[in-house]
Amino acid sequence: MIPGALVSPLLWAIATGSALAYGLIFVHQPVSVLRTVVKTASVAALSLAAFLAGGSWLLVAALAACAIGDGFLAGDPKRWLPFGLGAFLIGHLLYVPLFLRYEAPPEPSYWLGVGAVGMAGGLALRTLWTSLGKLKIPVIVYTLAIVAMVASALLLPEPLWPATVGAVAFMASDLVLSQDLFRGARLLGSPRLTAWTIWFLYWGGQAGICWGMMRA
Repeated sequence: MIPGALVSPLLWAIATGSALAYGLIFVHQPVSVLRTVVKTASVAALSLAAFLAGGSWLLVAALAACAIGDGFLAGDPKRWLPFGLGAFLIGHLLYVPLFLRYEAPPEPSYWLGVGAVGMAGGLALRTLWTSLGKLKIPVIVYTLAIVAMVASALLLPEPLWPATVGAVAFMASDLVLSQDLFRGARLLGSPRLTAWTIWFLYWGGQAGICWGMMRA
């Protein structure tokens, strides 16, 4: 029996260990059950930690939805991409009301931030447009959702800064992933650097959101 006080640190250790194992080892390996389990555990453990610590159900559900998305994307992207996008879309949409619960009055700089986020999303869509095929509408919806998620995170008060930084990192990961997935564009031409950037920005973003919102 694990003492209650140790459960949360243990789950964070599992999440961190799984994230490191996936990013440094499994991300470059072929699809397998173990690879899927390790990837999914990295965020599923965060969701469970938030649940056991009494976190908002929106936080728990958003992390769980993203963990499910990880499970889908650990498989063949050509087969499971729509399901993965759907799961992450749900995660983004759940984060929006979670962040808005704690919104602070917007500073003038907020609108500059929102403009930058919107421009990044629009530019990404423009560069991807001819490569999206039948996924044009789903990707537009997904882009709008992640822009809304980051815009709402920019309203969080200063003590919750890890969640704001996490939301921005999450979007940055998705921007790099979309270029790699749909256009085959890689950072400095390196598949390894691209995979590391996508994964560690993503997981770091989720961990930042979880940590930040547990401070609320």
